Amino acid sequence: MPSFSELVRTHTDLDAADVAWLQLLQADWQIIADLSFADLVLWLEDRGGQGFWAAGQMRPTTGPTAYVDDVVGMFVEHGKRPLLDAAFADGRIARDGDPEWRDEVPVRIEAIPVVRAGRVIGVIGRHTNLLGVRTPSRLELSYLQTASDLTRMIATGDFPATGQRSDHADSPRVGDGFVRVDTSGRVVYASPNAQSVYRRLGLSGDLAGLVMPDLVRELVAPRRRPDEETLSAVLGGRAHRDVEIGTEDVALIVRSIPLRTEGAHIGGLILVRDVSDLRRRDRELVTKDATIREIHHRVKNNLQTVAALLRLQARRVDNEQAKSALEEAVRRVGSIAIVHETLSQAVEESVDFDEIADRLGGMVTEVSALTGRVRTRRTGSFGVLPSEVANTLAMVLTELLQNAVEHGYVGVCSENSETLGEIEVAVDVRVGRMHVTVEDDGRGLPEGFSLEGSTNLGLSIVRTLVESELGGQLDLVPRPQGGTRVSIDVPAP
Repeated sequence: MPSFSELVRTHTDLDAADVAWLQLLQADWQIIADLSFADLVLWLEDRGGQGFWAAGQMRPTTGPTAYVDDVVGMFVEHGKRPLLDAAFADGRIARDGDPEWRDEVPVRIEAIPVVRAGRVIGVIGRHTNLLGVRTPSRLELSYLQTASDLTRMIATGDFPATGQRSDHADSPRVGDGFVRVDTSGRVVYASPNAQSVYRRLGLSGDLAGLVMPDLVRELVAPRRRPDEETLSAVLGGRAHRDVEIGTEDVALIVRSIPLRTEGAHIGGLILVRDVSDLRRRDRELVTKDATIREIHHRVKNNLQTVAALLRLQARRVDNEQAKSALEEAVRRVGSIAIVHETLSQAVEESVDFDEIADRLGGMVTEVSALTGRVRTRRTGSFGVLPSEVANTLAMVLTELLQNAVEHGYVGVCSENSETLGEIEVAVDVRVGRMHVTVEDDGRGLPEGFSLEGSTNLGLSIVRTLVESELGGQLDLVPRPQGGTRVSIDVPAP
């Protein structure tokens, strides 16, 4: 199915302002479909004036659909749908007296011109499934009257409004709670769901006849409601936006859509949704995230304490081999500490590994005996990695960089030498795989070197982590220009 943007770009001459207007309309048209108990289809005229393209479709959640199949991308020639032609040419709502039969289902069709800045830029087809239609209740009559007001506003260019979009996750829908107010903000009709929502807020009687801004002032403390100007505009049905109000235990989102006829304000549609459970879960998640970050912070502190103890022990050891082993342990612990430090500052359990990789490169070269003689650089991006992958990859990268410094440059880049060393960490993520290459321009591998036969502890650690923890492959070969190349191929997280 082609997207709205693709259809507009390929088949129409609409400009950016027209497209933005249509996108605002589509952000709100679930409300119109639900109030109408009807399917909505957005038709846009072809660039060549040959007919109309179906660029959008919305089914109602309050009644049966008239379209079983999707119609987006369908083309209809001029003359095939006279109502579309009439609405587009005349700029007025066109209706057909007799229903159209579709798959043995009677469907009433209306065509509503979409007007912006005095010109018709599209047509909305409203298709109502008439199967099983009965005498409407007061709720349904209120829905249909409000839908009629909104469609007239579309045809006069008064809807949508350039306010907040209503297609975000928390925005109220018609079924959550429907309230119709007059020009003074007094409730003309409230659905049973809306009554229930306000009773949870503390209302003891019915909503009908009450002035919405006054009611909220009575039930909600000043610190839990918007400022007076916003409260009067939104709850009075004069501002197209939503606000959140509530008590300590109850949270409501209230959305207001002003209604106009021939430029005059006639009242407002107010939708209300109880989001108390959502807000409670949000608070729990915030608390959980703060706890996790605090744990990472404490783990980082503990690892740094362990590294300090190992460093202190290394200073007291006379055996050079033991001292070297302890210093390597300090670097390994430090690499894990860097990951936990980054996680302690992150909102989610994932980290931007580029920053960690750059810090590891600096740490390895700065603490070596070749400070200032060897530098590291990174090409490509690791991206954001889960914490468990980041921990393992940090240890692997630390070992590889340390091996490159110790075995590639010691004796080559001495203080008295003019030679400077460079280690490049290259990253390439594609087709579900992450390829990491660590190359140095040092002395290269010893004669007859074999990765399988190597007894180097660092390489043993790297091989185990890459193959067992990351599920990848490790390869170590001479670099054609001199030096060593280590390649890692692992599944991309």
